[in-house]
Amino acid sequence: MPQLVYNGALLQCSFGVAPSSLIVTPEKMVDTSGIPAATIMDFVPMKNIVPFGMCMTLSNPVVAAATAAKLGVFTPAPCLPVVTSPWIPGSAIVQIRSQPALNNTCTCMCQWGGVITITAPG
Repeated sequence: MPQLVYNGALLQCSFGVAPSSLIVTPEKMVDTSGIPAATIMDFVPMKNIVPFGMCMTLSNPVVAAATAAKLGVFTPAPCLPVVTSPWIPGSAIVQIRSQPALNNTCTCMCQWGGVITITAPG
């Protein structure tokens, strides 16, 4: 059974080298057991989803440019997530402020092709 996701949940991008934490901001906050719960709309880069260390894909223009500058030697660059759509699929049962709750089976996509998953729901 899927678990609800809370502030501080651990995230991982398939092209990132380090885990990240989910940040649930106060404007939509619903406390469950004293910890803010997340919805599928908590996907905004640098607000809810922070960088994953270094990015390891050539589809990221910064990585491609750094690699080209090193004459083709693959060169990772700092991660800057570009997420433009909500987490999917969201909870079919639980709603938080009229939005599906985020559960640990949800994923979202970075524009550079990375799949962001929830490794620990918080």
